[in-house]
Amino acid sequence: MGPPRPPPAAAALLLGFLLPLTAAQEAILHASGDGAPSPSKDYCLLYNPHWTALPHTLEDATSVSLKNLTSTPLCSISDIPPEGIKNKAVVVQWGTCHVLEKARIAQTGGAEALLVANNSVLFPPSGNKSEFHDLKILIAFINHKDFKDMKQTLGDNITVKIYSPSWPNFDYTMVVIFAISVFTVALGGYWSGLIELESMKAMTNTEDREMRRKKEEHLIFSPLTVVIFVVVCCVMMVLLYFFYKWLVYVMIAIFCIASAMSLYNCLAALIHKIPYGQCTIVCRGKSIEVRLIFLAGLCMAVAAVWAVFRNEDRWAWILQDILGIAFCLNLIKTLKLPNFMSCVILLGLLLLYDVFFVFITPFITKNGESIMVELAAGPFGNTEKLPVVIKVPKLAYFSVMNVCLMPVSILGFGDIIVPGLLIAYCRRFDEQTGSSSSIYYISSIIAYAVGMILTFVVLVLMKKGQPALLYLVPCTLITASVVAWRRKEMKRFWKGNSYQIMDRPDYATNEENPVIAGEQIVQQ
Repeated sequence: MGPPRPPPAAAALLLGFLLPLTAAQEAILHASGDGAPSPSKDYCLLYNPHWTALPHTLEDATSVSLKNLTSTPLCSISDIPPEGIKNKAVVVQWGTCHVLEKARIAQTGGAEALLVANNSVLFPPSGNKSEFHDLKILIAFINHKDFKDMKQTLGDNITVKIYSPSWPNFDYTMVVIFAISVFTVALGGYWSGLIELESMKAMTNTEDREMRRKKEEHLIFSPLTVVIFVVVCCVMMVLLYFFYKWLVYVMIAIFCIASAMSLYNCLAALIHKIPYGQCTIVCRGKSIEVRLIFLAGLCMAVAAVWAVFRNEDRWAWILQDILGIAFCLNLIKTLKLPNFMSCVILLGLLLLYDVFFVFITPFITKNGESIMVELAAGPFGNTEKLPVVIKVPKLAYFSVMNVCLMPVSILGFGDIIVPGLLIAYCRRFDEQTGSSSSIYYISSIIAYAVGMILTFVVLVLMKKGQPALLYLVPCTLITASVVAWRRKEMKRFWKGNSYQIMDRPDYATNEENPVIAGEQIVQQ
């Protein structure tokens, strides 16, 4: 009977962890049809470079005819058609027998290459090749949709050339993404600290304190608010998955409005520092600076131009990144987590949320893709994309490799905003404790940078998109905890010490030397 077979779910889980570790590399299939001039199109293949070496240029590649055998399993010699397959590239379906068995039969028939058409995910060729040590034939995988498009576009008489262009070892987009993310969280946290400092200076009497508290109460994330927020995120994710073609336009509209307002808030803060052009007009008894009116028009124009040309791949990403950075900055400096407890709850729950929708949902969805990946790419063939990422085009975007690789590197807004809220809290806590070294703020930024570098390292090694929060959350939370513990301020760091709770006498400056927080702020 042999050893018991693992259950399908366990096998799929094991396969999901092992596949990224399999050596695999992209290649280009240059297909040409009949006619004058001869129509041609490029498609992506996945092959094992340890099994077969391919030329690096189209000129060095050999032209062979393509033979469609997807209607037969090619699991025995009898499956070879009477006209033969000698010196041809054979396309077969996935399944029935092992890929290496199909390759052995194709090689026996004299074929030059075996292309396996898969209906869903491209799996790199793998297996125990030692059992088929005499195999010399190229084995590669092609997406079944690409093969179908090839037949529709080029007809039945197709010749192909297969090659694997050289790919630079260094991806500059990682540096750009790293710089954008670290700059945004650092500036957002610093800005939040400045606002906190101004608030502390304004707290000279109880009346001002109560007025400020009521004004900003809706901007503070209590633990209950954090839980509700994460639940809403989960519900929204599911709704987007099932009703994407309608809700995507709602999300685009929300992004345009929110990002335009955020861009205005960020630029207005800079303009207020400029002592020129301060002429005003009076409207309904209120004085409005003319330059701010023009600024509002500019911000709305930027958002409108992006909305109209959002699918223009050559330059629309620049506007999306500008609007996205402003959006993240505005949220980080505006929203407030009142204590480290809220930070732990928010980051912990969103980490679980990220892991669930990236790693667990593939076992639930029909096509085996994660909901997060599907929404990022546009599920069910939708061309509209959710504007919730920072995008930087890769060099492959401008080369033939754009048919294989995602042409842009992306980082979700959540990977900036969520750790950014913790960094902002660390900056505010530094201000509240009068720390001249800004130890919490600086250490949390360093931890965020280390988390980003760790994400990139795993991305390069696994050759698969990673949920950045999986690395950012532990790095930032552990670092902040260690700093608070070493400074013997964990109790106050955990419970918070902002002006929203200044009138509570049970919050001390540290565990060893209790001082009422309200008195400390007045002294400062």
